Amino acid sequence: MGIHMMLASVVAMAARVVPFPSLPQPQAKTFVAKSGDTFDMRATPINPDWVISGNPEARTGEHSRSNDDGAYTAIWDCTAGEFRWHFYWDETVMILEGGVHIVAGDGTERTLQAGDVAFFAAGTWASWRVDSYVRKVAFLRKPFPKPVALAYRLKSLLRGEVQKSGIAA
Repeated sequence: MGIHMMLASVVAMAARVVPFPSLPQPQAKTFVAKSGDTFDMRATPINPDWVISGNPEARTGEHSRSNDDGAYTAIWDCTAGEFRWHFYWDETVMILEGGVHIVAGDGTERTLQAGDVAFFAAGTWASWRVDSYVRKVAFLRKPFPKPVALAYRLKSLLRGEVQKSGIAA
């Protein structure tokens, strides 16, 4: 069973990087640029079961998606309120305006303000308290399934790619 999972993971990883010229390929996006003030912001209500206090109103404006739909970049803003948030994808945020007080699932507390960058791992929860308003850019990435991630790390190791401070060199 384990060898089948590893083999399936390697095949899935290869399929992600090996082009199939006989299949029609969608037009690849190679560059997307927008002014931060021109996004079409659409209401994205927070799950009412997650709201702790207030009436936070959130909006999202899509910037871009990767060609494989494995990554997504958006502008997100929210009015005052407190709520829990579940991160389905790995998410790196940069606060553009305003601020938010965060209590992570492990109890870590931090107030993020304009210019601050934070990372939230997929599958985790955090409490957000927005005192007046917050606007952020969010970079989201679908995490690989564990067997695929292991195969990807193995491929990097075999290629001699060295990890420095958690970032591929």
